[in-house]
Amino acid sequence: MSFAEQLSRLQAFLDADDLHEEALDYVAAHGYLTALSICPEQVPEREWIDALFAEPPHYRSDAEREEIESTLLALKAHIARQLAGDEDPELPCDLDLGEDADDSDLRGWCIGFMEGVFLREESWFENAEEEVSELLLPIMVGSGLFDEQPEFAEIAKDRNLVDEMIDQIPELLTALFLLCNAPEEKPALLKPRHH
Repeated sequence: MSFAEQLSRLQAFLDADDLHEEALDYVAAHGYLTALSICPEQVPEREWIDALFAEPPHYRSDAEREEIESTLLALKAHIARQLAGDEDPELPCDLDLGEDADDSDLRGWCIGFMEGVFLREESWFENAEEEVSELLLPIMVGSGLFDEQPEFAEIAKDRNLVDEMIDQIPELLTALFLLCNAPEEKPALLKPRHH
């Protein structure tokens, strides 16, 4: 089965109505796996898979469970390769909150991403709190989870600002990935070469 076929089966599974209401759908799961791929601390597979579903899904068979879980792992690895590559990662949805932000796929993606951050919140902010906070801001705005806070409510009122922030998400992901996963020492490329 090709990766594309695996993904469409995963999508059908995650978007089905019979999962727990707090389980992440496909787009939210993509955001969640993106956050886990960036997270400076490796979250154990079992822990993040269980958290994604909120409670164990009713699989038709062990084979289905293995297929779904292995596709989740493959998707996470695929996202990590995109983040480490030269091009901006692709999101499975439009970079647009649309007319009704609560119904938009992008909002779901951002919520999923924040769920991934919450799994290991401390480790995200341990080494570069200010930079990480700044880079996460557009995703936090997109998620709508913080709209109760005055500074977020203020941003949310300005549609143009929100749209500008949202447009930056793919490049911010790469920046976050490098910030959270680059070795402490500057990479050799940046050191002056002595001939």
